[in-house]
Amino acid sequence: MAAEATRRRGWRRYAFAAYCAAVGALIAVGLGLGALSGAVDRLGPLDPRLAEVRSTVVLDREGRLLRPFVTDDGRWRLPVGVDDVDPRFLALLVAFEDSRFRDHAGVDPRAVVRAVGQSLLARRFVSGASTLTMQVARLMEPRETRDLAAKRAQVLRALDLERRWSKRQILDAYLGLAPYGGNLEGVRAASLAWFGKEPKRLSAAEAALLVALPQSPETRRPDRFPEAARRARDRVLERGLASGVLGADEVARARGEPVPTTRRPFPMIAPHLAEDLVAERPEARIHRATIDLRLQTTLERLLRDRAETSPAAQSAALLVIDNASGELLASVGGPDYFAASRSGSLDLTQAIRSPGSALKPFIYALAFENGLAHPETILEDRPARWGAWAPENFDQSFRGTVTARIALQQSLNMPAVEVLEAIGPQLLLSRLRNAGADLVMAEGAPTGLAVGLGGVGIRLSDLARLYSGLARGGETLPIVRRLGEPAAASDHRRLTEPVAAWYVADILRGAPPPLNAPAGRLAFKTGTSYGFRDAWAVGFDRRVTIAVWVGRPDGLPVPGLVGRVAAAPILFDALQRLGFDSEPIAAPAGVLRSSTVGLPPPLRHLRRDVPKTLAATTRVRLEIAFPPDGARIDLGLGLPRLAGLPAAPGPVALKAHGGVPPLTWLVDGRPVAESDSRRDILWTPEGAGFARLSVIDATGASASVRVRVE
Repeated sequence: MAAEATRRRGWRRYAFAAYCAAVGALIAVGLGLGALSGAVDRLGPLDPRLAEVRSTVVLDREGRLLRPFVTDDGRWRLPVGVDDVDPRFLALLVAFEDSRFRDHAGVDPRAVVRAVGQSLLARRFVSGASTLTMQVARLMEPRETRDLAAKRAQVLRALDLERRWSKRQILDAYLGLAPYGGNLEGVRAASLAWFGKEPKRLSAAEAALLVALPQSPETRRPDRFPEAARRARDRVLERGLASGVLGADEVARARGEPVPTTRRPFPMIAPHLAEDLVAERPEARIHRATIDLRLQTTLERLLRDRAETSPAAQSAALLVIDNASGELLASVGGPDYFAASRSGSLDLTQAIRSPGSALKPFIYALAFENGLAHPETILEDRPARWGAWAPENFDQSFRGTVTARIALQQSLNMPAVEVLEAIGPQLLLSRLRNAGADLVMAEGAPTGLAVGLGGVGIRLSDLARLYSGLARGGETLPIVRRLGEPAAASDHRRLTEPVAAWYVADILRGAPPPLNAPAGRLAFKTGTSYGFRDAWAVGFDRRVTIAVWVGRPDGLPVPGLVGRVAAAPILFDALQRLGFDSEPIAAPAGVLRSSTVGLPPPLRHLRRDVPKTLAATTRVRLEIAFPPDGARIDLGLGLPRLAGLPAAPGPVALKAHGGVPPLTWLVDGRPVAESDSRRDILWTPEGAGFARLSVIDATGASASVRVRVE
């Protein structure tokens, strides 16, 4: 029996030596006879798609990782290349795995001879002759067996790869395909999983561990076999010292670093937005969002901190928009993606909820635009009834006579309904929808005055877009979520005129802030829906718009949930975390700065109390007879001027029909003349461009047209 065992061992040694010699002979013959092309052709074409299959990733505006997704076969294989990896890691990799990588043509004859000789002398496997190119070939074309035929195919593939690819491309493929244990493939996935960091900045110990793991990824997994991983890492450090890649002090320090024993989770920053971007373009592998990673993580942490002191089922959402471009800088769909009690996987920036009083600024903007009111116009905050509906203020009290400024700053309901009745709820809804907001009405519900107090559904993203339009002088942009894809010119929508938008911004900048914020830093408005279901706060300055929603995802009421208390403090905390001072919006041309007594008589009050005898003198509707809406008024402003002739445009006759005199004319919200009993005046344009012409009669009725002066 002993002799038989000895004989078997001898045969195994002989077979191993013959195997090594055969591989060496194969390589020599392949190189010497130049039969590479024919041999490769017999193997069949190599499918390069395996090297190209990568995890889908969503990146921020600077290219930083927000969220990766596993491949279809459940692996983490993140996009990575030579430029994404610490140079010291590359130096250690080449020194340990393939010191002549830059010089050979896919197979290193010296390494083959050395490996065969060492194995024959020691009668056991001492070192391999596999180059990095051969490893890439094996990873791209994995085989179940490791016999001579498999080795021959690997050699031929390596020689073919060297013929077709550059050394950089081969390194890129290795960095993306090398196994690191479990479902980790590629150095970037391994670095994030084991160290929680990108592979661009690795310590000597971290780099050495990542070099060692692919040789035996399962038996050296740090989370299962930390001691084996440490020994393998230290061998790489020794090779780094011997080759001059590392110094003795570096190696000593690296040996003292512990090996990670747990696998870290992959980044999950802006998870809701990341899912939306991937769902929009599932064929893309890299998505560049407009999100700023640092701001996003800061605001996610803010909502998490707030959630810790809130009821278990209460959630929140937050958006930050760059007003100049419409780009989304931060989008927090919920405080905790994995919190089932808060329905964390739902993107609450897209939930349709009641805005409460958050639409009131747009009511006043339309009244300012159409010449019905001015910020200093007197309104009445007194009990009133519209049919069976008798709204009240939030505190169930009334202020009496107030200006429009005070009414909006204190979010009084009665003046807002009075103004909405004057402009018409249908005008409000159509203008908001035209500006890009997707408003949802209850099926079969009439368009009544209650829409001004929250009787309509809207998304946080759409509300933020509308407020951003106020910051842009009344022009809205779609929210841009992908970097480098700005909104087209046709997507710019007119919400209101610049003067009216500035009036609203100026009013809201004076709104009393919550206790955690100084006054005058931000133009903002809060809202609370009926039954304490939704709390809102939206604020803006020249640069950004911030929108906050707080409530329960299931829509159930939360006692005491008020916009000013629940959402406004988050709004100002978010503003503080932006890291720059708030900037007010500059006043456009045409702003009328005046006290109530200095206003033209029709603007001093929202005229609803004209005697019936006066109103009965005419039943003719007030209209602008000339110019008609959309007219182009050609004053020859683009023509060359003859010497001695004035360059200024001439006057234009404005004519009104109907209404109760006296009539007051306004251009872009600014009074230009009161015509007494006459129904026409002369208006001298200041220059070329668009203008809104309005006329108001003694009853408060108004008419407007928009013209273009050329």
